Amino acid sequence: MEIIALQGHRKERSGKVESKKIRRNGQVPANMYKSGGGEAVQFTLESAAIRHLIYTSKFKLAEITLDGSTYKCIVKDIQFHPVTDAVVHIDFLELVPGVKFKATVPLRFAGQAPGVKAGGKFIPQMRQVNILTTPEKAVDEVKADISKMELGATIRVRDISKPEGVEITNNMAVPVATIEVPRALKGK
Repeated sequence: MEIIALQGHRKERSGKVESKKIRRNGQVPANMYKSGGGEAVQFTLESAAIRHLIYTSKFKLAEITLDGSTYKCIVKDIQFHPVTDAVVHIDFLELVPGVKFKATVPLRFAGQAPGVKAGGKFIPQMRQVNILTTPEKAVDEVKADISKMELGATIRVRDISKPEGVEITNNMAVPVATIEVPRALKGK
């Protein structure tokens, strides 16, 4: 699991005018919510520092240092500017050891399908899955084995091997990938 270290600075004031000043100075306003409730902490981050956390297909944890304390967090929500796609605001969820949290992680396919070797076309239908886990058991991706897929085969969410301590919350009957039989082979 990759962890991105970020240095936060507490906000003295809040509001629209203050947020505009923060953005003009090359920073992004942010909130950190505690798992299980509590008051949110408002702070700012350098916009260049969050680039490796936001613009990636990987699931990463953030380690935010704020007033000498370090917090492990995940990105809860991001707001982008409608024209420039710049990050306007970001929300984090602080991870508490032993407390489960929900996350969306990438789905990767492992192995080679015999159906593809026979001329079929592999069609992935899901790129991400929703999981429920604790910070100690957090994973950065979930893998689906496609090495037994023949022509016309479909694998579903229930066929994905789950890492220990991770629960997949998607509907178990939803197709993850199929191997389409090409028209040339349908007539045979």
